[in-house]
Amino acid sequence: MVFSSFATVYGQSEKIPCVEDFELKVMNPYVCFDVVGHVCIDISFDTKTGNFTKFKARLSFTNTDLIASLALNEKGDSVNASYYHIVNPSTNTIVGVEVTHSFSTNVNTITMGTQHALDPLTTIKARVNNTGKVSALIQHEWRLKSLFTIFGKVDTKSIDKSP
Repeated sequence: MVFSSFATVYGQSEKIPCVEDFELKVMNPYVCFDVVGHVCIDISFDTKTGNFTKFKARLSFTNTDLIASLALNEKGDSVNASYYHIVNPSTNTIVGVEVTHSFSTNVNTITMGTQHALDPLTTIKARVNNTGKVSALIQHEWRLKSLFTIFGKVDTKSIDKSP
């Protein structure tokens, strides 16, 4: 199954309206397959310069209590693996871990996080990564689709440094 928008197939047309007998200028093919898991490939190619402007590929698996994925991003420069597990659906308690590797900088980032619903309208979330960044938030839905959020982030490696 291939999904593609009208502009993706015909490119930036100089005449409007664009009709089907215009020259094809494929710009951004997007391919998605659902077999056992979910496989997506998103590619953008600039026909004028002959360069790829975007390349992403993702493989994911979803079950009733987990989501696992492996993604190639930034034109193949970084790979990302993530796993999210629903510990308790009634309290929306979720834990997750994400590992990212950048090939150009040879930097690895490991992030762990969690969330928990205090009540049906209030959620707390926290995460920490191996670079010493810690963040947390509390979010309350005071009206339908209206959220009040308090958020904090600390870089633990710069606490002792003066500005």
